[in-house]
Amino acid sequence: MNEEKLRQLFAESLKIPVERVDDSLAYTSIAEWDSIGHMVLIAAIDEAFDVMLETDDVIDLSSFAKAKQILSKYGVAF
Repeated sequence: MNEEKLRQLFAESLKIPVERVDDSLAYTSIAEWDSIGHMVLIAAIDEAFDVMLETDDVIDLSSFAKAKQILSKYGVAF
């Protein structure tokens, strides 16, 4: 459930088809995931999961797989 929610957030924030969002999706692997797209994505994740990612986590969030790992630290189950 949370994985699908996160997948949808990635797709909407980066303006890509949801089918392109999988564990291999990484920062700068697609043109849409640039610094602006990254901040849009972070804001969407913060709001949707009611968290406030720490600066180190914002910087570390470099892939869809890493996003799940980081959110797990904040009590989000995948």
